[in-house]
Amino acid sequence: MLRLTKVNTYYGDSHVLFDISFSVEQGEMVALVGRNGVGKTTTMMTIMGLVPPRSGSITFKGREIAGLKPFQIARLGIGFVPEERWIFPNLTVHQNLIMGIKPGQKPDPSGWTLEKVYERFPALAARRQHKAGVLSGGEMQMLTIARTLMGNPELVLIDEPTEGLAPLIVREVTEIIREINQRGTTVVLVEQKLSVCLALAERIHVLSKGQIVWSGTPSELEGAEEVRKRYLEV
Repeated sequence: MLRLTKVNTYYGDSHVLFDISFSVEQGEMVALVGRNGVGKTTTMMTIMGLVPPRSGSITFKGREIAGLKPFQIARLGIGFVPEERWIFPNLTVHQNLIMGIKPGQKPDPSGWTLEKVYERFPALAARRQHKAGVLSGGEMQMLTIARTLMGNPELVLIDEPTEGLAPLIVREVTEIIREINQRGTTVVLVEQKLSVCLALAERIHVLSKGQIVWSGTPSELEGAEEVRKRYLEV
């Protein structure tokens, strides 16, 4: 479904991603892990077109998307849950969710609707008329995920969804991501908590200094003590 081939991304003259290559199959969940500042978020933003690659190829369902604008990529079926959440604080929860509906999007009874979102996220339903800026951190994260789902993406990029959340909310967010994937949505996950990635992902790529230095399954990573010590500090 998604394939990156020798992707190189820069911030100005600073080379950040070096020949990044990996693929994600339909219905799969793939995690990107590594220490802070190794290029995980930049990889997500590059896929989404927020930081266009200087060279290399990014294809989605066989179509080249490198160089497209973020809104064009979103309309093709890719959703993005950013680490910063990027909610609209002065709009209500309900208005934020409506903002997630893509222009011209046709109703899909089998997809995510407002009714289904409120059923799955009861905390948001209870606060639907509250301004998003007064929500707790956990509620803001749920709103960001739910707003992305309102666009019914086929692939979701989720960046650091448990950052700064209490353990109980971390477990809830983890289960939400698992459910999204089980419903058939492909997921690329960036997550600092290795335990979350080991519990959710089918394949894991370890990044260091803008390069993929190790790839394998969660069980293989659990057994790769040297890799974990060298690149993950665990």
